[in-house]
Amino acid sequence: MGKDVIIACDFDSAEKTFAFLDKFTGRKPFVKIGMELYYAEGPSIVREIKKRGHKIFLDLKLHDIPNTVKKSMAVLSRLDVDMTNLHAAGTVRMMEAAIEGLTRPDGTRPMLIAVTQLTSTDQESMEKDLLIEKPIADVVMHYAHNAKVAGLDGVVCSPLEAGKVHETCGNGFVTVTPGVRFADGDIGDQKRVMTPAEAKKIGSDYIVVGRPITAAEDPVAAYERCVNEFVD
Repeated sequence: MGKDVIIACDFDSAEKTFAFLDKFTGRKPFVKIGMELYYAEGPSIVREIKKRGHKIFLDLKLHDIPNTVKKSMAVLSRLDVDMTNLHAAGTVRMMEAAIEGLTRPDGTRPMLIAVTQLTSTDQESMEKDLLIEKPIADVVMHYAHNAKVAGLDGVVCSPLEAGKVHETCGNGFVTVTPGVRFADGDIGDQKRVMTPAEAKKIGSDYIVVGRPITAAEDPVAAYERCVNEFVD
């Protein structure tokens, strides 16, 4: 499994998305389509970006009763995405149902990963807002273990937790890490962040990078910088 940089295409229209993607005339980056873009444009945006030759992480973070998630994943499996996700907090049974729904009749399916704790969540907010008083690192590892038990391919986690996830769940269990910023960049509303080089060192398999690339003066150069620091 090779490492890769995933660009978070957090735009609110197809027009803005394609204006951004048109800048990439060389290699086609792996892109993340999140709620904002998907809810604005629907499944057609997924099909069009895929047609352009990009790998796609469809980031919709499903979290509902098992049967609803199973049926929703069956619909998403018809889109030719490479990765999708759900919330590990939805229980092992929900994650098992998601695998059932996502798996196509021929046995193939996109990679399925679970969100452990959002990178905007810190210990204080987890205790105050969610009434979870365990250390955040223990919560993340427990959720990651549950995802592995359910048969998922990996988790979304902070790069600070990637190494520990591999220790707990094995090196083949994928870590997809948002909260990555350049050393000289603004961390925005993220609480737990790391540079691409640090994420590589600690064992992240994929990094998800948004504003440091999409809001850069030269997005292609910023993307190549990420690739150079994390992959090459």
